[in-house]
Amino acid sequence: MSDVSVHHRAVCWQPLLCLLLCAGLAACTTTRPRVPALSVTPAPALEAPQPLDDIGPLLNYHQALRRMSQGELLKELSGLMQQKRTPRVALQTGMVLMLTRGSGDLNRAQGLLDNVANSTEANAAPYKPLALMLASYCSEARRLAEHVDKLTAQLTAQQKDSQRRIDQLNDMVEGLKNIERTLPLRPSASTAPGVVK
Repeated sequence: MSDVSVHHRAVCWQPLLCLLLCAGLAACTTTRPRVPALSVTPAPALEAPQPLDDIGPLLNYHQALRRMSQGELLKELSGLMQQKRTPRVALQTGMVLMLTRGSGDLNRAQGLLDNVANSTEANAAPYKPLALMLASYCSEARRLAEHVDKLTAQLTAQQKDSQRRIDQLNDMVEGLKNIERTLPLRPSASTAPGVVK
């Protein structure tokens, strides 16, 4: 058989093979019953969530406090002291005292925050997590303040010691100058010893 006849036969069978292959594939597919389209109901519009508690507004209050001057903080503190003592007011007062720089303010803030955190009153329950967190920050701030005070005291003591040493050295230098002044003058190098002019 020549190459041309083999090629001619292959070309003749190609369309038939393609037709058989398509028929076989069509027979393999199964028809599925049509599923009716599902009706999609739109989800109801979500309303803006209402705050579950007062923590969000208290966090905003704390941020507002951080932007206040010392005078404004003291005025805010004075207003809080005139209000009825509730866990919320105690928490707010503690927040203000954490930011004022008066002596003992951190101790007072720590006491107020601990009282809210350990309170058994039902109306204190929503404020306990925030009070615990702020109390831990307050405790850390107190620890750092005490550390700074200790370092400042050490630095002051070192400065006093250094100044005392400087004063001692100055006194020694002055003493040496006084001794030098009382020494007899040395003969100059131009005059030879034993020669009288």
